[in-house]
Amino acid sequence: MNGIYFPGTGINLGNVPTGINIFGFEIKFYGMLIALGFILAYLCSVREAKLSGQNEENYLDFLLVLVVPAILGARIYYIIFKLEDFVVPGQSFKDTVFEMINLRNGGLAIYGGLIAGVITLCIFAKKKGMSIPLFGDTIAMGILIGQILGRGGNFFNREVFGDYTNSFIRMGIPVGYYSDSFMNYLKANGIVNETMLANQEMINGVSCITVHPTFLYESLWNLMILIIFFIYRKRKKFDGELAMLYLLGYGIGRFLIEGIRTDSLMIGPFKVSQVVALSCVVVSIAVLTFNYLRIKRGIKPKLHPISVDNLKKNEKVEQSGEKSVEE
Repeated sequence: MNGIYFPGTGINLGNVPTGINIFGFEIKFYGMLIALGFILAYLCSVREAKLSGQNEENYLDFLLVLVVPAILGARIYYIIFKLEDFVVPGQSFKDTVFEMINLRNGGLAIYGGLIAGVITLCIFAKKKGMSIPLFGDTIAMGILIGQILGRGGNFFNREVFGDYTNSFIRMGIPVGYYSDSFMNYLKANGIVNETMLANQEMINGVSCITVHPTFLYESLWNLMILIIFFIYRKRKKFDGELAMLYLLGYGIGRFLIEGIRTDSLMIGPFKVSQVVALSCVVVSIAVLTFNYLRIKRGIKPKLHPISVDNLKKNEKVEQSGEKSVEE
């Protein structure tokens, strides 16, 4: 009952644990992948900083400052829109607080982390005298890498999936994987619905619900954006363009994918992530259009081009023991 199956592609994994045990303590793959995402995002951002002639040490400082606010933001965002899961009648204050800070059961919302990250970025950049638009461009690819790995963690947790499907890319999750109490919770919240249960499929002798692996869709969408950025970033027209293109691309993908998820956070009849995604798309289009029109009128934008020459200059500065100059 611990398998995850993709019968349409012939990929059937009979035993997929959620983590590893070390001296009796389970370390979740989800947390490991998030940590790896932070590290790779940092390394990518450092590379981009060097290519644009910045002092890469600022990005290590930012990573160290960012970790706690990002996790707190992701958790607080989730709690706000799932408050009924934490504030339970008859439950003690101590148990309520414990459940709120207990991350081992999941409950992190990417948008919350991004919002906290943006606030942290603005404060950090202002104190360091750095350009916020350039800062956004520099970390855009790193953010995508972190999100791709984070969605990989959702795979191990059997979460962030969509509605029933019998398509070739369907993901089969054994019904028996979930405890009775947790299955009741999933059904009560519409995460597992009657359509899924009425169309169970026998895979490798196990009865499974078959759903859209929306975490995989989002990972692949983000990977596509990452590849486009890797190709386009040296042609960017103004500082902040990559950051806005990230908001545009991720917002479009998240809006569409969120439409088939069954575990969405809600605000009234609306899915919170779709509202936020649509807002990101509108803001990014407005900012991009404004800047493209300015360029068309001949107004020269502020631009730190990405160049190998900048990387070589940066390396020479490091060898001489000097500091890179920040604008």
